[in-house]
Amino acid sequence: MERRKFLFRSVQASALLLLSGTLFASVLPNINPIKPTKVYAHNLFFWLRKDLSAAEVKDFENFFEGLKKLPYQKNLRYGKPAGSSPRTVLDSTYSYNCAMQFDSLEELEAYGKLPEHLALVKKYKPMFEKMLVYDTVYN
Repeated sequence: MERRKFLFRSVQASALLLLSGTLFASVLPNINPIKPTKVYAHNLFFWLRKDLSAAEVKDFENFFEGLKKLPYQKNLRYGKPAGSSPRTVLDSTYSYNCAMQFDSLEELEAYGKLPEHLALVKKYKPMFEKMLVYDTVYN
């Protein structure tokens, strides 16, 4: 008797699995697959002049706060070197790093030409002696 119950329940479970799998498979083609989108990362590194006062260094952060207000860019973050343990591959010589994202290369390039962007660069350029930009596309 127990064996019959076991077999009956096994058949029920198999039928249920088969039915649910068939239903899922019939719905699956109607689900829109997520298309991979590219993200354009814009990374800036600044080496400030050594003769700036602490107040001037702090004022330089207003450059990034101004950039945050501009269109196209997303997720703008900025900061100083983390103070990681020294390693031969680690460069902590920069004063500030800024990272932001764009949805397209066209938006990234349009951002660089905005009059507000150019005005901020002109205003704060005398404060740094070196700047490097790294643009990256992520899938």
